[in-house]
Amino acid sequence: MRGTARPRPADNLPAMPTAPTARGGTRPPAGPRRPTAADGLLVVDKPAGWTSHDVVARVRRLASTRKVGHAGTLDPMATGVLVVGIGRATRLLTYVTGADKDYTATVRLGVVTTTDDAEGETLARTDASGIARGDLDAQVAALTGDVQQVPSSVSAIKVDGQRAYARVRAGEDVELAARPVHVARFAVLDVRPGVVDEVPVLDVDVEVTCSSGTYVRALARDLGAALGVGGHLTALRRTRVAGYGIEHARTLDELAGEPEDVAVPVLPLTDAARGVLPVRALTEPEARALSYGQGIAAADEPSGPVAAVGPGDVLVAVVERRGPRVVPVVVFAPAS
Repeated sequence: MRGTARPRPADNLPAMPTAPTARGGTRPPAGPRRPTAADGLLVVDKPAGWTSHDVVARVRRLASTRKVGHAGTLDPMATGVLVVGIGRATRLLTYVTGADKDYTATVRLGVVTTTDDAEGETLARTDASGIARGDLDAQVAALTGDVQQVPSSVSAIKVDGQRAYARVRAGEDVELAARPVHVARFAVLDVRPGVVDEVPVLDVDVEVTCSSGTYVRALARDLGAALGVGGHLTALRRTRVAGYGIEHARTLDELAGEPEDVAVPVLPLTDAARGVLPVRALTEPEARALSYGQGIAAADEPSGPVAAVGPGDVLVAVVERRGPRVVPVVVFAPAS
């Protein structure tokens, strides 16, 4: 995502002996293959320095399947909750991606960077020592609620079919249109004065709860701009996506430490659906009808997607209400 190449993270796996190849080189011998993981979600605590794609690639190895995806990209600098879908659970990821999220972050006031975070080059430094706490709180409040936010120019948003960050990397000036987002909570936890290259700065620790599509680094940029000193993000940790919190997350090292003959443990499909969708309990006839792709009579469902769970706690489908009927949008337990 950035303009300079970076080394890919090490697998942190034990080194394996090599064997000769037909061309005289060496290759690792075929080791034991883990059992294929069941369909479900993994809540991964993404480490710093890894892209979301790096995490997916590692989980593919650990889960012994290529059918793996993630919900909601985290920048390499960021850590925390990355929801990964395996098998049929990848079809739930669209609902996870659109859910609200919690973050903890540190905003550095007084320094502007090209990427609005610590990975970019410094553009300007301004003495931030004169910022009063009342002014800081007022501008934080102004960035809370329904906000028209201009995403960072190095975001993954597509411009004429190409990612914005790719255009920036190619030397283009990219200006993205403002878009509506909702910041439900933007709270200041601590303010710490410091000095960077002999210029006084303020590091502001914050907590943010926001809608999908909100850029926390854009909040840092806009907060600094409103205070007249500029700002960028120096730390970001995602602590929740929908019903999946950091307390449920496991590190990649923990997952790799599972016994080789045991499949990677996942959150089963039904429990995974409960973490992001309201649930309707089905009767046997209703479950059968949905498994055939047929609609059933509506009950008290909301207008949005609902997880339809049949007898035996089986996720049958994700359904939506269409007038007096409920119809399947995605069927997870088709009739055999």
